[in-house]
Amino acid sequence: MKRRKFIQNTILSGLGLSVATALTACADETKMTTITDETKAVSTGKPVIPMVIATWNVPNATKKAWEVLQAGKSALDAVEQGVMVEEADVNNQSVGKGGLPDRDGNVTLDACIMNKEGNYGAVVCIENIKHPISVARKVMEDTPHVLLAGNGAKQFAIESGFTPENLLTEASKKAWEEWKVKSEYKPVINVENHDTIGMLAIDKNGDISGACTTSGLSYKMQGRVGDSAIIGSGLFIDNEIGGATATGMGEEVLKTVGSFLIVELMRQGKSPQEACEEAVQRVVKKSPNYKDFQVGYIAVNKQGETGAYCIHEWFNYTTYQNDENKNHKADYYDKKK
Repeated sequence: MKRRKFIQNTILSGLGLSVATALTACADETKMTTITDETKAVSTGKPVIPMVIATWNVPNATKKAWEVLQAGKSALDAVEQGVMVEEADVNNQSVGKGGLPDRDGNVTLDACIMNKEGNYGAVVCIENIKHPISVARKVMEDTPHVLLAGNGAKQFAIESGFTPENLLTEASKKAWEEWKVKSEYKPVINVENHDTIGMLAIDKNGDISGACTTSGLSYKMQGRVGDSAIIGSGLFIDNEIGGATATGMGEEVLKTVGSFLIVELMRQGKSPQEACEEAVQRVVKKSPNYKDFQVGYIAVNKQGETGAYCIHEWFNYTTYQNDENKNHKADYYDKKK
């Protein structure tokens, strides 16, 4: 057994034990369609593939991923190239170049990717590399490891042909300097928690892959790592069942291993929508201060059926399916006004 596969199996065995116990106890350029009504569970009974789904309003990213799929390439290629669009967009201050820095002014990025075989690669706290998702894929495919951090990740990227560059744009630098006046960390729901681009895709062969990339919470402590690059939390793929990815307050997603939980719930027969709802309810149940932060999930099963759910209103996501690139408003838990 390869070292990478052994490491993954060891990690997931531990995750499986904890989640199984809990489950038992619970028994632009692109023309966009107006945001649709809140998502409800769907079941068409027949596969609707290929398809792409991503967190937030990212039509250019889903368009790119769809084009890759239409060219006959794999879901893995689609999710990588799809999220790269956002990593390169300096106007998106939640990922890649132009991402908001930590409290010391350093732009540090996290990313992970998973393929149809369940292989996984990730980087955390990497600096000066615009496309951490591509470095994560290199970790998965070219090393015996699954996760590289900090300077080691950067060194590997440079040795793999990536060109280092300054990722702190003038706009992000100005925002950071304004923040330093008071240096208060008060996350704003759906603003500072809009910190992740997660994407799932199914290709024409019915194979699923996923990618997740982020600059993390703005003005975080140096060295902070959230859920985005952590297998089972920010992203999880099981090609027999489906996939899920998360956005929002990473610390809370990590505590409940949310993406893995959603896939296991789908394995038990729940729809993607039902699974996302239960995962959010798990976060709410374990976090008395849930009103102060956002967590949102999206999911897809092998049939191409999707689900999305969040704690608070206005989390949205984008799908490209049946030749339509649509943005949707997710249903949400906290409807008390």
